[in-house]
Amino acid sequence: MKQKEVLWNKNFVIACIANFFTACSFNLLMPTIPLYLTEVLSIESSKMGIILSSYAFALLLIRPFSGFLVDLYPRKMLYLLGITCFMAVFFGYYFAVTVGFFVILRFVHGLFWGLATVSSNTVAIDIIPPTRRAEGIGYFGVNMNLAMAIAPFFAIEIYEEHGFSFLISVALVLGALAILVVCFIKVPKRELIEKKQPISFDRFLLVKAIPILFNQIFITFGWGTLAAYAVLYGIESGLQNAGLFFLFLAAGIIVSRIASGRLVDKGHIHQVIIFAVAVVTISFVSFALIHTVYAYNISAFFIGVGYGTLLPALQTIYIEMAPASKRGTANSTYLTGFDLGIGIGMLVGASIAAAWGYENMYLITAALCFIGLLFYLFSSRNIYEKYRLR
Repeated sequence: MKQKEVLWNKNFVIACIANFFTACSFNLLMPTIPLYLTEVLSIESSKMGIILSSYAFALLLIRPFSGFLVDLYPRKMLYLLGITCFMAVFFGYYFAVTVGFFVILRFVHGLFWGLATVSSNTVAIDIIPPTRRAEGIGYFGVNMNLAMAIAPFFAIEIYEEHGFSFLISVALVLGALAILVVCFIKVPKRELIEKKQPISFDRFLLVKAIPILFNQIFITFGWGTLAAYAVLYGIESGLQNAGLFFLFLAAGIIVSRIASGRLVDKGHIHQVIIFAVAVVTISFVSFALIHTVYAYNISAFFIGVGYGTLLPALQTIYIEMAPASKRGTANSTYLTGFDLGIGIGMLVGASIAAAWGYENMYLITAALCFIGLLFYLFSSRNIYEKYRLR
C-alpha cells in the first residue's frame, strides 16, 4: 500500500501562517473603511462604492501580469517584494482624509495585494503534494477565507474602541509578521520559463478557462456585497453586534473544510461545487428576507459553508486545466475572477442599496448566484472536463 504523502510539512505550515497574517492585515480595513467614510468623513454612498471597489479594479490590472512574472522569476522573491510593498502602503492611511486620496491609496494597495496573493498561492501549490492538491489548496485557501471573516469582527471592535489610526498600526504589525514568516519558507527548485519565448495572451490569462472566470463573477459578486455592506445592513436592521456576522461566517468556513477537499481529490468536484453554490444561493435569500438576529447569524454560517466549500474547488479547476509551467497564470486567472466578482459587488451593490435598499441588494445577489449555478451546470463543468490535464 502506497504511503500517503505528508501535507502538513514545515513549509506548508509556514506558508499558511504567512498567508493568514497578510490577509488579516488587509481585511481589517474591509468593514471599517465604510464606517470611517460614513461616520468621520461623511462620504455619500455613491462615492463610497468607488472607493471600496478601486482596489479590486487595480487587482484586475495586475493579476495577469503577476501570474506571468511568477512563472518567469523566482516565486519567493516576488512574494517578499509584494508583501513588503503592500505593507508600506498602509502608512498612507494615516493621512487619508479625502475621497481622491482614498481612491488612489486603495488602487495602489490593490496592485501590491495582487502580486502578493498570486505569488503566495503559487508558492503554496509548489509545496503541496500533487496527490493531495485539492485538500491542500482548501486548507491554504481557508486561511484567506478565515481572515476575511475573522479580521472584520476584530477590526470593528478595535475601530470602535481605539479609532482608525490605531487599527492601521495593528495592520502594520501583522504585515511585518507576515514578511518575517515568509523568509523561512523553502520553495522547491523549478525549471523557469525561457524569457525568449514569444509573449502571448495565454501567458497572462488561462484562455481556455475564461468562460469559467465569467461564471465565477456571478457567484463571487456576493462576497463583495458581504465584505462591504453586511455590517451596515445589520445596523440598519436594528441588530446589536452586527460584527458577529463575520464570526459565524468564519465558523461556516471552518466546518466546510472537514470533507470538501478530500471529496474533490476523490473526483467529486462537480457535486461539491453544485452543492456549495446552492447553499450560498438559499442562504442569501434567507439573509435578505428574515430580519432577526438568529436568521442573520445562521445565514452567515451557511454562507460560510457554501463559500468555504466552493472557492478551493474552483481554484482546483483552474490548476488542473494548466500545465505546471503555467501554474502562476492559472492562479492569477482564478484570482482575477474572484476580484472581478468582489469589485463589481462592491461598486454595483452600493448603487443597488442606495436605490432599493440592502434587502433587495441581497435578493439580487441570490439571483446572480442562481444564474451562476445554471451557468456551471450547462457550461463550465463541460469546459473543465474537455480541457483538464489531470
